[in-house]
Parts: sequence; C-alpha cells; structure tokens
Amino acid sequence: MLSGTPATGLEPSRAAYNLKYVWTISLVAALGGLLFGYDWVVIGGAKPFFERYFELTSEASRGWANSCALLGCLFGALLAGGLSDRFGRKRLLLFSALLFAVTSIGNGLAPNFTAFVAWRILGGVAIGLASNLSPMYIAEIAPAPMRGVLVSINQLTIVLGILFAQFVNWYVVRDLPRGASEEFMATSWYVLQGWRWMFALTAIPSVLFLFGMLFVPESPRWLAKRGQGDRASAILARVGGNAYAANAMRDIEVTLHVAGTEGGFRDLLDPRMFKVLVLGVVLAVFQQWCGINVIFNYAEEIFRAAGYDISDVLKNIAWTGSVNLVFTLVALAVVDRGGRRVLMLAGSFGLAVIYLVMGGCYLRGVQGLPMLLLVLAAIGAYSMSLAPVTWVVISEIFPNRIRGAAMSVAVMALWIACFILTYTFPILNSRLGSAGTFWLYALICVAGFLFILWRLPETKGKTLEQIEQELVD
Repeated sequence: MLSGTPATGLEPSRAAYNLKYVWTISLVAALGGLLFGYDWVVIGGAKPFFERYFELTSEASRGWANSCALLGCLFGALLAGGLSDRFGRKRLLLFSALLFAVTSIGNGLAPNFTAFVAWRILGGVAIGLASNLSPMYIAEIAPAPMRGVLVSINQLTIVLGILFAQFVNWYVVRDLPRGASEEFMATSWYVLQGWRWMFALTAIPSVLFLFGMLFVPESPRWLAKRGQGDRASAILARVGGNAYAANAMRDIEVTLHVAGTEGGFRDLLDPRMFKVLVLGVVLAVFQQWCGINVIFNYAEEIFRAAGYDISDVLKNIAWTGSVNLVFTLVALAVVDRGGRRVLMLAGSFGLAVIYLVMGGCYLRGVQGLPMLLLVLAAIGAYSMSLAPVTWVVISEIFPNRIRGAAMSVAVMALWIACFILTYTFPILNSRLGSAGTFWLYALICVAGFLFILWRLPETKGKTLEQIEQELVD
C-alpha cells in the first residue's frame, strides 16, 4: 500500500455539495456520450441510401463503410491518453466537440465515397476521445458519494443518443413508399439528399456541447497534477466547500507526492500499476464480449431466427431501445447504493442464465414472444449493470498520475473487443448455430463473473485517492 498520510474519507453530506453546479458540469461533459451514441448508430439508418448513392455493390465496400469509423475510435482513444495528460481534460473535450460538428457536416456534404470514409474516420476520432474523456472528467470532479450516478449519466446520454439517432432515421424516411422500386430509389430524395441530413443533424448537439464546455472548469485532479493547486482547490471548494476542498487536496497531494514523477504510458509497466491496468482492461473487454452488443448490431438476424418478419423486427428493435433506456435509469438510481461490484456480479450471472435459456430455445425451435422477452431481459440485465458500471469502474480505479494513459489503454481495448465481437458473430452463428453462439457467450459471462468476484473490490463511496491506496501496493 502507498505510504504517507491515509485518505481522510471526510465527505460532507450530499446536502452540503453545490448540487446545481456539480450536476450542470457533469451533464455538459456527458453530452460527449450523447454524440458518441448518435454518431455510432445513425449510420444504420443511412446505410440503405448512401450505399445506393455511392454505388457500393461489394460486401467489402459495404463493410468498410460501416466499420471504418472504428479506426478513428482506436486512434482517438490513444490520443486521449497522452494529450489529455499534457493539455488537460477540458481542452480535449472541446476539441472532440468541434470534431463532432465538423465531421457531421463533412459526412453530410461528402461528394464521393473516399471523402465519406475520411470524414467517418475523423468522426471516429471524436467518438474515441469522448468515450474516454467524458467519464474520466466526471469521475475526477464528482464527490465520492455521487460519483457512480454522475459517471453513469454518461451511459444514459449514450442511450439517449442512440434513441435520438433511431428517431431521426425514422423521421427522415417516414414517407418512403413501401416496396419502392430500384428505379424510384435511384433518383429519390432519400438517396440523393435524405441520408445526408441524418449525419448533418449531429452538428446541432455538437455545437451545444462545444458551447457548454467553454464554461465548465478543468479537472481539479489534473490541475493538481500540473502544480496548479490553488486553481484545483478553488474548484473543489465550489463543489463542496472549503473543508471538503482542504481534505480532497491533502489526499490528492499525498498520492502525487508518494508516486513521484509524472505518469505516462511507460509507467503502466510498473508492476503495481500494471496490476490495476489489467483489471481495467479485462473489465472493458468483458463489457463487449459478454455478447449483448450483437443484439443491437444484428437485431434483424436474431429476431428473424426467432420467427419474426421485417415489420415485427422493427417494432422489436424499438422495444430494445426503450428497455435499454428504462434499465439505464434503474442503474442511476442504485449504483451508489447497491454498489459497483454487486451490480457487475448480478449482471454477469443474469446474462449467463438468460443466454443458456436462449440457446435452449433456439435449439428446440421456440419462436415468437418467449424469444422477444428473453432478448429484452438480457438488455435489461446489461443496461443496469455492465453497460454503465464498467464506465464508472474504469474511470475511478486508476491512480491519479496515470489515469489519462490507463483510461486510454482500457478504452482502446474496449473498442478492439467491440470489433472482434461484431466481426466474429456471423462466423460463430454459421458454425455453431444460434444456440451454440449464445452458449459461448454464457461461458464468457461465467468467466467474467468469477473474475469480478475474485479481483474487483467495492469502490462505492470512496474517494479516488482511497481507491488508489487500496489497489496500488
């Protein structure tokens, strides 16, 4: 354990915090999550139209159009680590907001497929930055008793961004004639212009995000790390009063002084730091490999395999989005009461059981309502546990001096895991069948349950410095 003065843990009651201030800056930072969710999902509705416009006929070109943003996500996550430690969390969030605005308009105006891909990759950089920095910034400024719910707001805004994208996609094509011929589609407004509006509308919340970030403070823990203790103390005092600021600054300075030199990617190889890094990376990968995102990405295939026709599939997709939102709200209500570890264990166990039953239903040819209910149950279990709580945990377990670099590695691992999951599902589905595929995901959930049980301590109600002292020997 780190030597030096122990964390005081003297936290005022919630009533003593400047709640209006704390909630406002957290909501502004969480707009990065909303843009992340919208930009990630909007391409699904635009896909049938821009593919016709750019005359994408091969599977390779279609796959590249839909996956190229992931390269930007990985690069953005990598940039977030080094640059946020050098220039601060606020400046990088401002840059991501500007990048969201510019790339959304760029995609909307793209004259050819090459330009479209270039703008999508740059948009992916914005997603990578926001997915890394928004939860980290909120964690570094939030009081310990409220940190879980405040960081979980970022997941809520991701869900809202997804729903917003689904609504925009529907609204743009709501008057599209059923069974429209290829001749009609080739010259229709939907192919020539409609899909462009789906992307360009991202500029509106992007500008709001950019404008809002101009008025929020820098992370006090980053300021303290850069030797600007007076500014850090002033921000903390505005959050919880002078006594809270004094206690927090004392704890922050202990961790920074004991740690010694300024942290970076090289410091992640220190055995003490590497142990915590492995914990964060495994949790980030598990959030993807638990399998739930295949339901979002391949909803049509999954519901068709369960006996639904296309009209019912669209209704079911709407149900999945609604359940996702409702249970994310449940997570916000319980994450600081029930705790991170309990929710992660419950979600892992619940998903394992649901997948086992789903596999049995696929094997026996069960179709219709039972399968829909199982899918919704899986989404509910994920949305109130692994989806928001993973972001909470990886934003709070890393020590102050390496948080930027460590978060960057963990988020990169998450995006790589997302790609592997998405890429392998069609292969697994064809070789193992739907039953075998979901049984494989059940085994992964069992492994995740055991890892969380053995390695993840409870972090609710603890300051970031207390967590650091417990995790870093």
